[in-house]
Amino acid sequence: MPAQKRRVRAKPKSPKRAIKRAVERAAKPSKRQSGWQRDPQGMRQRILDAAMAEFARHGLGGARIDRIAKAAGANKRMIYYHVGDKEALYLAILEATYERIRVAERRLNLEALGPRDAIARLLAFTWQYYIDNPEFLALLNEENLHRARYLKKSRKVKDMHSPFVASIAEILQRGEKSGDVRPGIDPVQLYISIAGLCYFYQSNSATLGTIFGRDLLEQGARDERLVHMTDLLVAAISPATPASLDKAPGVEFNQRVKI
Repeated sequence: MPAQKRRVRAKPKSPKRAIKRAVERAAKPSKRQSGWQRDPQGMRQRILDAAMAEFARHGLGGARIDRIAKAAGANKRMIYYHVGDKEALYLAILEATYERIRVAERRLNLEALGPRDAIARLLAFTWQYYIDNPEFLALLNEENLHRARYLKKSRKVKDMHSPFVASIAEILQRGEKSGDVRPGIDPVQLYISIAGLCYFYQSNSATLGTIFGRDLLEQGARDERLVHMTDLLVAAISPATPASLDKAPGVEFNQRVKI
């Protein structure tokens, strides 16, 4: 009879070595693992960037998820996974848009400036921000067409504006104490005036330029406009300006001004 082969029992693996190898395998990205799985935050940001351009150009109704996915190097499934449906994506873009400008405003360090210089600096920043970020104005226009339907759903936007208004109020209070700013100025009204001065000129530059025969977006014209707005704003908050400007408009005011 042929001699039977002896079975050699395999040496048992060390538990410590097996655990070490398992940990190393888990830490090493799989070849099958997609880029978005390795960098989910990066993919989400690419989706948001693509969506911002799409919504700014085409509005909520005209925007297409397919185009957003293609621009982001993603697909619909990734968009739904990272953000949600079209309306959720639109709201995320609105929130990101407001967050960007609020973050940039905090970097101005306005508390280190004198009250009037701080307000003038905020005006100059707002003016330039609108010039550099036309998609911001486009998205604001779009949401106003919807009567802020989607913005009303956001608690995040409301929360980020409270400290901003408080910062303006603190500047005005410092100005009142130092005598550089007249008393009684509403910080919300002041910011709406700043935003309005900057927004109206830029959003209506085509029609106004045609009416008055000027290129309102030419660098010299923009510089001239900023000087004019700054003069207006500083004069409006100075102690020599009558506090009656802050009174609510009514019949008495209209009769006195003779509009």
